[in-house]
Amino acid sequence: MSSSPEGLAQLETMIKRYRNNPAIFLWSMGNEEDVLQANEIGPQVLQTMQKHAHELDPTRLCTAAVNGSYDKPFASVLDVMGFNYELLLADKYHADHPRQPVIGTETASTVATRGIYTTDKLRNWESAYDANHPAWANLAEEWWPYYASRPWLSGGFAWTGFDYRGEPTPYSWPSVNSQFGIVDTCGFPKDNYFYYKAWWGKEPMLHLFPHWNWAGKEGEEISVWVHSNLESVELLCNGQSLGSKKVEPLHHLEWKVKYVPGYIEARGTKGSKVVLVAKQETTGSPAKIRLTADRAELAADGEDLAMVRVETVDSKGRFVPTADNTIRFKVSGEGALIGLGNGDPNCQESDKGNERSLFSGLAQAILQASKNPGSLTIEATSDELQEASLTIATKPSKLRPAVS
Repeated sequence: MSSSPEGLAQLETMIKRYRNNPAIFLWSMGNEEDVLQANEIGPQVLQTMQKHAHELDPTRLCTAAVNGSYDKPFASVLDVMGFNYELLLADKYHADHPRQPVIGTETASTVATRGIYTTDKLRNWESAYDANHPAWANLAEEWWPYYASRPWLSGGFAWTGFDYRGEPTPYSWPSVNSQFGIVDTCGFPKDNYFYYKAWWGKEPMLHLFPHWNWAGKEGEEISVWVHSNLESVELLCNGQSLGSKKVEPLHHLEWKVKYVPGYIEARGTKGSKVVLVAKQETTGSPAKIRLTADRAELAADGEDLAMVRVETVDSKGRFVPTADNTIRFKVSGEGALIGLGNGDPNCQESDKGNERSLFSGLAQAILQASKNPGSLTIEATSDELQEASLTIATKPSKLRPAVS
């Protein structure tokens, strides 16, 4: 954040590069600039930057992520005030500045490890329930009801959409990435993903968790959650009803269920009719590898990618959510294996090798097509598991202009 010639040049580069992108609706002038927020120079820097931004793009307003000094002139100079967390202060600020638009530039920071339902600080795991956050942040189910109930709050950004490498909150090494994400580094959804899907979408939604593989915990209470935007949900365990609960908008449902192998089932109703059913079963041991690609064909342009979901199933074909088998890969034909992952925030395995362990039952392989039409095949093997293979067509494609 700077009004120096170099700083304004960087701002101009950003705006000229992206101003024709329809996804842009605000320009950010800075993030948590604590010193400038608190002193008398900050408003002058900000006004100069905003004036330049308006000259380059008169169609969009400007904001900045503010995390303190709300009583200083800096915040009031912004076109759109940007709050980082600080739910309790937003009401007072709005009362003092009723005509200034407001947005949440950072809101939720739930930390969660995908597929893990008990916090284990020795393993650097955080429970995947919406229950844990750093001291400065908010849970998904805290910030969104607050924002949704205040028309003058225009919305907010959750920190973050994806887990990301570095800043390994809430743990340090050997963790290699953050655990803030709504999805993990592979894009596999965490359970909070379905909270947002329920309340930010219109289609009927029902998500039941956790998994039901709890060998050794027979008779112990398991916290069972449901995210749903239906009217009510009934929970059953091995066919026996554990009661129906009315859905409270913007909140989850919860039951305490003593673990017994078998299954749990959620039945979501609307207008007294069951419209969605979700089920979690106790599975057997991994027996077979299953590969699923996000597309059936690729452009043979040397760039196009396919994301392959790697998982194991038991002898009945059911996904095993606790599997951690090491899977080996071989790719042949018109393409290459360019990356591997599993979403484990503590995994030290290479992203560029030819094998990867499953984490909470999942891994990912990234395939890239060559410039030659045909097909490419990925084969996956593992000790004591039935192997799997998947073939993807590579179709003729016009190459992008390039300088050789």
